[in-house]
Amino acid sequence: MRRRRQTAEEHTSHERWLVSYADFITLLFAFFVVLFASVYRDNKNIVRLSNAIHNAFQNMGAFSSHADAQNVYVVPAETMGPLQADRQIELARQRAAAASQAEVQQLRSELQAAMGDELKNHEMDMRVTPEGFVVSLRELGFFDSGQAALLPGAADKITRIARILSKHGLELRVEGHSDNQPINNSQFRNNWELSTARAMTVLLLMVNDAGYDPMKISVAGYAQYRPIANDSTPDGRRMNRRVDLVVVGTAPSGVAHTKQQEAGSEQQEAGAGIPKPS
Repeated sequence: MRRRRQTAEEHTSHERWLVSYADFITLLFAFFVVLFASVYRDNKNIVRLSNAIHNAFQNMGAFSSHADAQNVYVVPAETMGPLQADRQIELARQRAAAASQAEVQQLRSELQAAMGDELKNHEMDMRVTPEGFVVSLRELGFFDSGQAALLPGAADKITRIARILSKHGLELRVEGHSDNQPINNSQFRNNWELSTARAMTVLLLMVNDAGYDPMKISVAGYAQYRPIANDSTPDGRRMNRRVDLVVVGTAPSGVAHTKQQEAGSEQQEAGAGIPKPS
Protein backbone atom coordinates (compact mmCIF):
# COMPACT_ATOMS: atom_id res chain seq x y z
CA MET A 1 0.00 0.00 0.00
CA ARG A 2 2.82 2.38 0.81
CA ARG A 3 4.43 1.75 -2.60
CA ARG A 4 1.15 2.52 -4.50
CA ARG A 5 0.71 5.83 -2.64
CA GLN A 6 4.28 6.87 -3.35
CA THR A 7 3.86 6.08 -7.06
CA ALA A 8 0.66 8.22 -7.29
CA GLU A 9 2.31 11.14 -5.59
CA GLU A 10 5.30 10.99 -7.94
CA HIS A 11 3.01 11.33 -11.06
CA THR A 12 1.03 14.40 -9.77
CA SER A 13 1.56 17.50 -12.08
CA HIS A 14 2.36 20.87 -10.47
CA GLU A 15 2.37 22.89 -13.74
CA ARG A 16 -1.35 23.53 -14.26
CA TRP A 17 -0.68 27.31 -14.17
CA LEU A 18 0.84 26.98 -17.65
CA VAL A 19 -2.64 26.35 -19.08
CA SER A 20 -4.03 29.60 -17.67
CA TYR A 21 -0.89 31.47 -18.71
CA ALA A 22 -1.17 30.18 -22.27
CA ASP A 23 -4.82 31.27 -22.43
CA PHE A 24 -3.86 34.73 -21.18
CA ILE A 25 -1.09 35.10 -23.79
CA THR A 26 -3.49 34.01 -26.54
CA LEU A 27 -6.08 36.59 -25.50
CA LEU A 28 -3.42 39.29 -25.27
CA PHE A 29 -2.18 38.45 -28.76
CA ALA A 30 -5.74 38.62 -30.11
CA PHE A 31 -6.24 42.00 -28.42
CA PHE A 32 -3.18 43.51 -30.11
CA VAL A 33 -4.19 42.08 -33.48
CA VAL A 34 -7.59 43.77 -33.18
CA LEU A 35 -5.94 47.01 -32.04
CA PHE A 36 -3.55 47.01 -35.00
CA ALA A 37 -6.39 46.30 -37.43
CA SER A 38 -8.44 49.22 -36.10
CA VAL A 39 -5.49 51.63 -36.41
CA TYR A 40 -4.76 50.47 -39.93
CA ARG A 41 -8.43 50.92 -40.88
CA ASP A 42 -8.44 54.49 -39.48
CA ASN A 43 -5.83 55.54 -42.07
CA LYS A 44 -8.69 56.45 -44.39
CA ASN A 45 -10.03 58.85 -41.79
CA ILE A 46 -6.57 60.39 -41.41
CA VAL A 47 -6.38 60.92 -45.16
CA ARG A 48 -9.81 62.57 -45.11
CA LEU A 49 -8.61 64.87 -42.31
CA SER A 50 -5.50 65.79 -44.29
CA ASN A 51 -7.54 66.60 -47.38
CA ALA A 52 -10.02 68.59 -45.29
CA ILE A 53 -7.21 70.72 -43.84
CA HIS A 54 -5.81 71.37 -47.31
CA ASN A 55 -9.24 72.28 -48.73
CA ALA A 56 -9.94 74.60 -45.79
CA PHE A 57 -6.70 76.52 -46.35
CA GLN A 58 -7.40 76.66 -50.07
CA ASN A 59 -10.90 78.09 -49.48
CA MET A 60 -9.40 80.75 -47.20
CA GLY A 61 -7.08 81.80 -50.01
CA ALA A 62 -3.92 80.22 -48.62
CA PHE A 63 -3.24 78.67 -52.04
CA SER A 64 -3.19 81.37 -54.68
CA SER A 65 -3.61 79.18 -57.75
CA HIS A 66 -4.72 75.76 -58.92
CA ALA A 67 -1.09 74.87 -59.48
CA ASP A 68 -0.46 74.88 -55.76
CA ALA A 69 -3.31 72.47 -55.20
CA GLN A 70 -2.11 70.18 -57.98
CA ASN A 71 1.31 69.91 -56.33
CA VAL A 72 -0.27 68.26 -53.27
CA TYR A 73 0.11 64.49 -53.57
CA VAL A 74 -2.19 62.33 -51.45
CA VAL A 75 -0.84 58.90 -50.55
CA PRO A 76 -3.48 56.14 -50.85
CA ALA A 77 -4.78 54.98 -47.49
CA GLU A 78 -4.04 51.33 -48.25
CA THR A 79 -0.29 51.99 -48.52
CA MET A 80 0.09 54.55 -45.75
CA GLY A 81 0.87 53.86 -42.10
CA PRO A 82 -0.06 56.08 -39.14
CA LEU A 83 3.31 57.87 -39.12
CA GLN A 84 3.05 58.57 -42.83
CA ALA A 85 -0.44 59.99 -42.36
CA ASP A 86 0.76 62.32 -39.60
CA ARG A 87 3.62 63.41 -41.83
CA GLN A 88 1.23 64.15 -44.68
CA ILE A 89 -0.94 66.34 -42.42
CA GLU A 90 2.14 68.23 -41.26
CA LEU A 91 3.30 68.75 -44.85
CA ALA A 92 -0.14 70.10 -45.79
CA ARG A 93 0.07 72.60 -42.95
CA GLN A 94 3.56 73.66 -43.98
CA ARG A 95 2.47 74.18 -47.59
CA ALA A 96 -0.51 76.22 -46.41
CA ALA A 97 1.70 78.38 -44.19
CA ALA A 98 4.21 78.97 -47.00
CA ALA A 99 1.44 79.82 -49.47
CA SER A 100 -0.13 82.15 -46.89
CA GLN A 101 3.15 84.03 -46.46
CA ALA A 102 3.51 84.38 -50.22
CA GLU A 103 -0.06 85.69 -50.41
CA VAL A 104 0.66 88.27 -47.69
CA GLN A 105 3.75 89.52 -49.49
CA GLN A 106 1.83 89.82 -52.74
CA LEU A 107 -1.01 91.71 -51.04
CA ARG A 108 1.42 94.04 -49.32
CA SER A 109 3.19 94.83 -52.60
CA GLU A 110 -0.06 95.51 -54.47
CA LEU A 111 -1.43 97.73 -51.70
CA GLN A 112 1.82 99.68 -51.44
CA ALA A 113 1.70 100.36 -55.16
CA ALA A 114 -1.95 101.45 -55.09
CA MET A 115 -2.00 103.31 -51.75
CA GLY A 116 1.47 104.80 -51.56
CA ASP A 117 0.32 108.35 -50.75
CA GLU A 118 -2.05 107.19 -48.01
CA LEU A 119 0.70 105.10 -46.42
CA LYS A 120 3.14 108.02 -46.49
CA ASN A 121 0.54 110.31 -44.92
CA HIS A 122 -0.14 107.74 -42.16
CA GLU A 123 -3.80 107.53 -43.15
CA MET A 124 -3.53 103.74 -43.24
CA ASP A 125 -1.18 101.03 -42.09
CA MET A 126 -0.48 97.35 -42.77
CA ARG A 127 0.65 94.70 -40.30
CA VAL A 128 0.48 90.98 -39.58
CA THR A 129 -1.20 89.88 -36.34
CA PRO A 130 -2.06 86.47 -34.86
CA GLU A 131 -5.48 86.80 -36.53
CA GLY A 132 -4.17 87.56 -40.02
CA PHE A 133 -2.97 90.28 -42.36
CA VAL A 134 -4.51 93.64 -41.38
CA VAL A 135 -5.11 96.80 -43.40
CA SER A 136 -5.79 99.51 -40.83
CA LEU A 137 -7.76 102.61 -41.86
CA ARG A 138 -7.06 105.38 -39.38
CA GLU A 139 -9.59 108.03 -38.46
CA LEU A 140 -7.28 110.73 -39.80
CA GLY A 141 -8.00 109.98 -43.45
CA PHE A 142 -11.50 108.52 -43.32
CA PHE A 143 -13.74 109.92 -40.55
CA ASP A 144 -14.43 113.08 -38.59
CA SER A 145 -14.09 112.77 -34.83
CA GLY A 146 -17.16 111.13 -33.30
CA GLN A 147 -18.79 110.54 -36.71
CA ALA A 148 -19.39 107.47 -38.88
CA ALA A 149 -19.83 109.30 -42.20
CA LEU A 150 -16.88 109.08 -44.56
CA LEU A 151 -14.76 112.14 -45.35
CA PRO A 152 -14.69 113.44 -48.95
CA GLY A 153 -12.38 111.22 -50.99
CA ALA A 154 -12.39 108.39 -48.43
CA ALA A 155 -14.80 106.26 -50.47
CA ASP A 156 -12.40 106.17 -53.40
CA LYS A 157 -9.55 104.99 -51.14
CA ILE A 158 -11.66 102.19 -49.66
CA THR A 159 -12.84 101.14 -53.12
CA ARG A 160 -9.26 100.80 -54.36
CA ILE A 161 -8.37 98.64 -51.35
CA ALA A 162 -11.50 96.51 -51.73
CA ARG A 163 -10.83 95.74 -55.39
CA ILE A 164 -7.33 94.50 -54.61
CA LEU A 165 -8.57 92.28 -51.78
CA SER A 166 -11.56 91.06 -53.78
CA LYS A 167 -9.31 89.99 -56.65
CA HIS A 168 -7.72 87.39 -54.38
CA GLY A 169 -11.08 86.06 -53.14
CA LEU A 170 -10.07 86.27 -49.48
CA GLU A 171 -12.32 86.13 -46.44
CA LEU A 172 -12.45 89.51 -44.72
CA ARG A 173 -13.59 90.82 -41.34
CA VAL A 174 -14.23 94.57 -40.97
CA GLU A 175 -13.51 95.65 -37.38
CA GLY A 176 -14.37 99.01 -35.84
CA HIS A 177 -12.24 100.34 -32.97
CA SER A 178 -12.15 103.52 -30.87
CA ASP A 179 -10.12 105.10 -28.08
CA ASN A 180 -11.18 105.11 -24.43
CA GLN A 181 -12.66 108.60 -24.44
CA PRO A 182 -16.41 108.44 -23.65
CA ILE A 183 -18.85 109.61 -26.29
CA ASN A 184 -22.53 110.55 -25.97
CA ASN A 185 -23.95 112.61 -28.80
CA SER A 186 -27.16 112.67 -30.80
CA GLN A 187 -26.02 109.72 -32.97
CA PHE A 188 -24.08 107.43 -30.64
CA ARG A 189 -24.54 106.66 -26.97
CA ASN A 190 -21.14 105.00 -26.53
CA ASN A 191 -18.03 103.78 -28.33
CA TRP A 192 -19.65 100.42 -29.09
CA GLU A 193 -22.17 102.09 -31.37
CA LEU A 194 -19.58 104.40 -32.94
CA SER A 195 -17.07 101.64 -33.74
CA THR A 196 -19.76 99.32 -35.13
CA ALA A 197 -21.31 102.09 -37.25
CA ARG A 198 -17.95 102.94 -38.80
CA ALA A 199 -17.29 99.29 -39.61
CA MET A 200 -20.74 99.00 -41.18
CA THR A 201 -20.11 102.10 -43.31
CA VAL A 202 -16.93 100.56 -44.69
CA LEU A 203 -18.52 97.15 -45.23
CA LEU A 204 -21.52 98.50 -47.13
CA LEU A 205 -19.26 100.57 -49.36
CA MET A 206 -17.08 97.55 -50.14
CA VAL A 207 -20.07 95.33 -50.94
CA ASN A 208 -22.36 97.80 -52.74
CA ASP A 209 -19.83 99.97 -54.58
CA ALA A 210 -16.68 97.83 -54.89
CA GLY A 211 -18.48 94.53 -55.49
CA TYR A 212 -16.91 92.57 -52.64
CA ASP A 213 -18.48 89.12 -52.23
CA PRO A 214 -20.95 89.42 -49.29
CA MET A 215 -20.41 85.73 -48.52
CA LYS A 216 -16.77 86.46 -47.66
CA ILE A 217 -17.09 89.55 -45.49
CA SER A 218 -18.31 90.17 -41.94
CA VAL A 219 -18.40 93.06 -39.48
CA ALA A 220 -17.52 93.56 -35.81
CA GLY A 221 -17.30 96.48 -33.38
CA TYR A 222 -14.93 96.40 -30.39
CA ALA A 223 -15.12 99.97 -29.01
CA GLN A 224 -11.98 100.71 -26.94
CA TYR A 225 -11.36 97.13 -25.81
CA ARG A 226 -8.82 96.03 -28.42
CA PRO A 227 -6.25 98.83 -28.51
CA ILE A 228 -2.95 98.63 -30.38
CA ALA A 229 -1.43 101.58 -28.50
CA ASN A 230 -1.61 103.19 -25.08
CA ASP A 231 -4.70 105.34 -24.64
CA SER A 232 -2.97 107.57 -22.08
CA THR A 233 -1.30 109.66 -24.83
CA PRO A 234 -2.84 111.63 -27.72
CA ASP A 235 -0.77 109.69 -30.27
CA GLY A 236 -1.89 106.38 -28.79
CA ARG A 237 -5.56 107.37 -28.88
CA ARG A 238 -5.12 108.53 -32.48
CA MET A 239 -3.77 105.09 -33.45
CA ASN A 240 -6.60 103.28 -31.68
CA ARG A 241 -9.34 105.16 -33.59
CA ARG A 242 -9.41 102.98 -36.69
CA VAL A 243 -11.25 100.47 -38.88
CA ASP A 244 -9.28 97.27 -39.49
CA LEU A 245 -9.71 95.07 -42.55
CA VAL A 246 -8.56 91.67 -41.28
CA VAL A 247 -7.77 89.10 -43.96
CA VAL A 248 -8.76 85.92 -42.15
CA GLY A 249 -6.48 82.89 -42.43
CA THR A 250 -3.24 84.69 -43.37
CA ALA A 251 -1.54 84.66 -39.96
CA PRO A 252 1.79 82.76 -39.90
CA SER A 253 2.06 79.96 -37.36
CA GLY A 254 3.67 81.03 -34.11
CA VAL A 255 3.42 84.75 -34.82
CA ALA A 256 4.10 86.80 -31.70
CA HIS A 257 2.06 89.70 -30.40
CA THR A 258 3.49 93.10 -31.18
CA LYS A 259 4.59 95.53 -28.51
CA GLN A 260 1.53 97.64 -29.21
CA GLN A 261 -0.75 94.65 -28.58
CA GLU A 262 1.06 93.86 -25.33
CA ALA A 263 0.63 97.44 -24.22
CA GLY A 264 -3.03 97.24 -25.20
CA SER A 265 -3.51 94.04 -23.20
CA GLU A 266 -1.93 95.64 -20.14
CA GLN A 267 -4.20 98.62 -20.58
CA GLN A 268 -7.26 96.37 -20.82
CA GLU A 269 -6.36 94.68 -17.55
CA ALA A 270 -5.88 98.00 -15.76
CA GLY A 271 -8.60 99.94 -17.57
CA ALA A 272 -12.21 100.64 -16.76
CA GLY A 273 -14.88 98.00 -17.05
CA ILE A 274 -17.33 97.62 -19.90
CA PRO A 275 -20.06 100.28 -19.68
CA LYS A 276 -23.51 99.05 -18.73
CA PRO A 277 -26.10 99.30 -21.51
CA SER A 278 -28.47 102.20 -21.05
